Amino acid sequence: MSELTQSQRSQENMPVGSFVQASLNYFAGSSEKPVIYTYEPPPGIPRTTGKSEPHSVPIRNARLEPDLSLDRHGFQLIRQETAVRDFYDRAEVERVYYPEIELLLREATGAEKVVVFDHQVRNVELSKQGEKNARDYVSSVHNDYTAKSGPRRVRDHLPTAEANARLQHRFAEINVWRPIRGPIESTPLAVCDAQSIDPNDFVPTDLVYRDRVGEVYRFTYSPDHRWFYFPRLDRNEVILLKCYDSKEDGRARFSAHSAFDDPTSPPDAAPRESIEVRALVFWAADR
Repeated sequence: MSELTQSQRSQENMPVGSFVQASLNYFAGSSEKPVIYTYEPPPGIPRTTGKSEPHSVPIRNARLEPDLSLDRHGFQLIRQETAVRDFYDRAEVERVYYPEIELLLREATGAEKVVVFDHQVRNVELSKQGEKNARDYVSSVHNDYTAKSGPRRVRDHLPTAEANARLQHRFAEINVWRPIRGPIESTPLAVCDAQSIDPNDFVPTDLVYRDRVGEVYRFTYSPDHRWFYFPRLDRNEVILLKCYDSKEDGRARFSAHSAFDDPTSPPDAAPRESIEVRALVFWAADR
């Protein structure tokens, strides 16, 4: 009998109800750097290169883990009320929600400055209808930034002089993920413990826009990956997800995440509606 992996041994000891078994789509590997187009490319060019392969993994109930943190695991749950009435109203989100998130991140991280620079709403039904700028869920294991594209975002969103100064100290890119309506009944977000990801698992991938080329990480499968999710996430709960950290001292620098089909979702489950906000977080000095 082959030796059990750490993940398999852990799964055997998990109580019933403490996890779900579900499929996640990993990158299958390729000799060429994979490419993802954010728009329909010219004829003959595939929208995405490289193959995906599904792997069945245990996804743990993160509500049973009291000590999850941004710096160790790469994600954590925080409760926050919001005054936003309509998350599909971009103007209201920018006027009301962005300041709420800036305050939340300053308090949660001790940062000196927070710059919210983008957000995205997700709703599969509205996405199919092309309404309210909603997008479909991302059902592949990925991270929004890389060692290359993380610092580039600072230069994208700060004046040159300030960017040069901020890049001398620690900064991070944190996504704030919240249900628009809750509790979430279907297609929740799976997040991977950053400490369980080996550097060899990262696959830099070009993300092609009409006016520029960004870079994200996809991931190859490892049985050592430790996956978590927050069941029935409600509107006053947010996941802080660290997608980049400039500090190289052993703390979590990157994370991996993906939407997944929850096998415990009821047949009449409502489609998931969520919003993710992307923010740069700056500290006055390294800490």
